Amino acid sequence: MKKRPQSNETGSTAEAEPAPDDAVPKIRRQKRGQSKKARKENALTEWLKSLGVAVLLFVVMRTFVLQTFVITSGSMENTLLVGDMLVANQAAIGARIPGTSWRTPGYSRPRRGEVWVFDPRHEVDMKLVKRLIGVPDDTLEMRGGTLFLNGEEQVEPYLNPIRGQDERSPDFEWQRDYLVEGVDRASYQPSRHHWGPIAIPEGYYFMLGDNRDSSYDSRYWGLLESWRLEGRVAFTYFSYNANSYRPFPVLREIRWDRVGRGID
Repeated sequence: MKKRPQSNETGSTAEAEPAPDDAVPKIRRQKRGQSKKARKENALTEWLKSLGVAVLLFVVMRTFVLQTFVITSGSMENTLLVGDMLVANQAAIGARIPGTSWRTPGYSRPRRGEVWVFDPRHEVDMKLVKRLIGVPDDTLEMRGGTLFLNGEEQVEPYLNPIRGQDERSPDFEWQRDYLVEGVDRASYQPSRHHWGPIAIPEGYYFMLGDNRDSSYDSRYWGLLESWRLEGRVAFTYFSYNANSYRPFPVLREIRWDRVGRGID
């Protein structure tokens, strides 16, 4: 009769028993479950990374490259209408770095005739849109509603042709400090349609609305510091009749002919 192997002091000579047949599928199922869980965790991580990158790109684009703006008044009619939604190019002259007076490098300078979004000094929490009319070293004057730039009458095809009555306002008094030589400051009486000639100093711009009789612009609140410019208006990305009395005008009163329209 054969003797069973006996263990000695150093260890057992007995072999490990194989796993039961029903345990193998269970182990495989556990591995598959762990693999699926790992794949889900990896997918969630990748999705969160993509979302983070998208948010970062949006913030960078919104802060330093493009700006959106909605027209809420008729001061730029008929170039811009109430309900127009605009895209402004901030990168053109460099975007302002939030919390500082610095700008990112730009690739151009503001030019006469361009439409700009800017930060007015008389309204802290408001952005305005006007046309840039005068740049440093320009001389501006208005006679009977007609604009004269450096002594030459200007043809402005973008103007709203509707002309209202002339008016005087104490707000025009700032112009006395910028009158050109030879103009009697004591007898100077500017009005909405008659003012100047005034000289534009370095670092300032003169802004006017295209709807001259319904625009609160540089004639009233004065010259605009160059650092207040925000972005050059590029095009309308959407437009609807915001003055409509119909329900849901943003869906039912879309101005398709103005969507994607460039601004001249």
